Amino acid sequence: MELKQLTEKAIALLKGLIETQSFSTEEDKTAVLIENWFKAYEIPFKRTKNNVWATNKYFDETKPTLLLNSHHDTVKPNSKYTNDPFKAFVENGKLYGLGSNDAGGCLVSLIATFTKFYAVENLKYNLVIVASAEEENSGNNGLNSMLPIIPHIDVAIVGEPTLMNLAVAEKGLVVFDAEVDGTPSHAAHPNDNNAIYNTIEVLQWFKDFKFDKSSDALGDVKMTVTQINAGSQHNVVPGHVDLVIDVRVNDAYSNQEIADILQAQAPCTKITPRSLRLNSSSISLEHDLVKAGIAMGRETYGSPTLSDQSVLTCQSLKLGPGDSTRSHSANEFIYLAEIEEGIKIYVELLENCLKV
Repeated sequence: MELKQLTEKAIALLKGLIETQSFSTEEDKTAVLIENWFKAYEIPFKRTKNNVWATNKYFDETKPTLLLNSHHDTVKPNSKYTNDPFKAFVENGKLYGLGSNDAGGCLVSLIATFTKFYAVENLKYNLVIVASAEEENSGNNGLNSMLPIIPHIDVAIVGEPTLMNLAVAEKGLVVFDAEVDGTPSHAAHPNDNNAIYNTIEVLQWFKDFKFDKSSDALGDVKMTVTQINAGSQHNVVPGHVDLVIDVRVNDAYSNQEIADILQAQAPCTKITPRSLRLNSSSISLEHDLVKAGIAMGRETYGSPTLSDQSVLTCQSLKLGPGDSTRSHSANEFIYLAEIEEGIKIYVELLENCLKV
């Protein structure tokens, strides 16, 4: 199958995806476009809710399985767009449109790559591709819901924009709700236990606190207070202040360990994690995928941004065309050359790892 033709078809698919609204939980129409690709190439597929998936033709249960995954949902366009976010157009080599960079370019590149290898015999790994839903909102009906349905996965390539460099580790995420208590009162009367003033010391603690263990790939755990809320009217001292704390977890800690540390040490009345399931992820530098990528001249790094890697329990590599700094930006775009290069690198990488 000619790579040039596959690349042209992949770009055409991406244009269709851009022009089809697919906010998280509303991906039914883009799922149909992906189904149509598999039909056109006579590849049997299945659809579970808005997740579309397929296995290679010569799937062999005695072999390990490599997952190829990216998502077809998008965030909602921000208010700074000057282009129509649902209009796919090319200008100066850039394909503009919502979801072009995050993660449409990755998705269509992986779909093209899977199609290239679909009917190849005697691969070292089985292939499973999942075009997943609900990544942007970490929803219940995304890749996490597919893991009991698809075959057991031994390793994964998750398509997110990395400039086709190898994200060999990714930080996890825990969001905490915290409360600082005080004594409610009328603002006109003395009050030595003002919850808002009590929060000053708590905020300083969160600003200064350092987790002991760092990571070669991901550095330190990053903890940030991102929301604060208190009070209802000017003449009432509130009884408590609510805080939200965003913690980006390196691969030296589990999310449960982070929760245990904060619940034991944070000077709050209470602090509660919303979820512990979005853990950090990584892949050994000795894995065939990583060694092959390094041999091809690709750089390795640790990613601070969250993806569907967080729901996988196997080793996983984040790799894809596009630039993460463009994600969720106004007038989002991806270079056509990045998609062409992405497909070429994906194919070469798998050729180096899948062929016996």
